[in-house]
Amino acid sequence: MDKKKFYEIENLEWLDSLEYIIQNEDSERVRELLSLLQAKAQEHGIHSAIAGHTPDINSIPVADEIPFAGNMEIEQRLKSLVRWNAMAMVVRANLESEGIGGHISTYASATTLFEVGFNHFFKGESNGQEADIIYFQGHAAPGIYARSFLEGRITEEALKNFRQELREGGGLSSYPHPRLMPGYWQFPTVSMGLAPMLAIYQARFNKYMEDRGLKRKAIRKYGPFWVTEKWMSPNRWER
Repeated sequence: MDKKKFYEIENLEWLDSLEYIIQNEDSERVRELLSLLQAKAQEHGIHSAIAGHTPDINSIPVADEIPFAGNMEIEQRLKSLVRWNAMAMVVRANLESEGIGGHISTYASATTLFEVGFNHFFKGESNGQEADIIYFQGHAAPGIYARSFLEGRITEEALKNFRQELREGGGLSSYPHPRLMPGYWQFPTVSMGLAPMLAIYQARFNKYMEDRGLKRKAIRKYGPFWVTEKWMSPNRWER
């Protein structure tokens, strides 16, 4: 038997042993064994180059996941409509005005994250409770506009004037900006360098005001919702 085949068999034996412990013992026992193996390797000067856990690994086992709170079939349909409308809006704008630009892939690649957030996590102002403070990724603006169109908050005429807000009948700004669309956006967030830091400082400032009695304490979320077609950053929420 060659060494490669032997290693494959040996690997399976180790994995089968680990699987047996996972199925028959609690998670604490599994961690104990893994720690012992790591400690033994370190005694011989062998250090693991790969961390066993990173922020991008789901820490909730499938068996412990709670049932989905909404109607997945309806939300999937709505998600498809939003994605399509966002793409159609950007494409039509560029056909009518060459070089107008726009972003399609940001929201298209992260629609599920946004829609789950909108449907189940983000809170508006109600019953005396302050709304969440969210700094949205600016390049996802087409998808947020498309969603607002389905909600009846944005007219079809405004969609036709994407990135041309000075046109007759009004339009939509390229990115989130409260000066250009004061009744819609809260924060200017297109800068991928400045906006996430601004979200952190906003949360810190509000907590400062609350701790000194200058502002009523509120149960609300603060944070950047930051995703692109190239990378997705774990979002930190603070209550």
